[in-house]
Amino acid sequence: MTTITAAENPSAITPPERKPVKGSRSSTTTALLMLVPAAVLLITFLLIPIGLTFGLAFTNARLISPRPAEFIGTDNFVRLFQDETFWKSLRNTIVFAVVIVPLQSACALGLALLVNVKMRGVNFFRTVYFLPVVTSMVVVSMLWLFMYQKNGLINQVLLKFGIEGPDWLGDPHTALLAIILMSAWQAMGFHMVIWLSGLQTISADLYEAADLDGAGTWQKFRYVTWPGLQATRTFILITITISAFALFTQVNIMTQGGPLDSTSTLVLMAVRTGFQQQQTGYASAISLAFFVLVLAVTLVNRYFTRDKDVVR
Repeated sequence: MTTITAAENPSAITPPERKPVKGSRSSTTTALLMLVPAAVLLITFLLIPIGLTFGLAFTNARLISPRPAEFIGTDNFVRLFQDETFWKSLRNTIVFAVVIVPLQSACALGLALLVNVKMRGVNFFRTVYFLPVVTSMVVVSMLWLFMYQKNGLINQVLLKFGIEGPDWLGDPHTALLAIILMSAWQAMGFHMVIWLSGLQTISADLYEAADLDGAGTWQKFRYVTWPGLQATRTFILITITISAFALFTQVNIMTQGGPLDSTSTLVLMAVRTGFQQQQTGYASAISLAFFVLVLAVTLVNRYFTRDKDVVR
């Protein structure tokens, strides 16, 4: 019997050539076509408005005007920095964000710890706490608008304890506080779910080891629960901060920025200037200033929430 060696017949050890997979080019085309709707929406409702905002901020454009827009340089920004309403709106926006972030996140974490147990009926309470999130903000704002009235439910309850409640939305000293409390209550359930998902990723073995070491409830929270929620609290910090700076709906329905601009925000001011007063150029300047503020806050958040263990 004759033996054929590799030297005599190289094709004996050479693997056959791979044929191109049929339909690979068509699959790529299909994938690109599926991206087209999202790309069109992204360009139409994000990139183009951002570009128009940057362009109109330096003009005297109006929403409805027979005269074409004219380039006026930085006049809108000079006017903006001299506008007392702008500084009040900026202060209210920052105060709202500074208060709502720790308040809402702490309350949501407390609820998450309460419902993070295995007992009968716990899903009912999780659903109840989450209901305000799926309810329209317009409906929630109108409900609390009636509750905050002088003779509303909240003051009636306070009166039972001998406390005469204030005019929550009519007093400049309490109007912003009232909106903060309502906003924290409405979005608390959403962040409760996020905290809960983070709590359930912590291994039960760590708690068992802490019990063996004789750790108490506070010590387990401090040395096991809180470090295990590092990624979760970073995400919650960013989401609450973004939502806080975008405050608009509840203010527009409950106070319209009053009384005496005590609840006016940058978003409300931009919308009112652009659509009610039809000063599109000036509204674009407000939006651009708001963009710079949010960008600065985002960079600060990114700096303080970065992973410090990464070797540079």
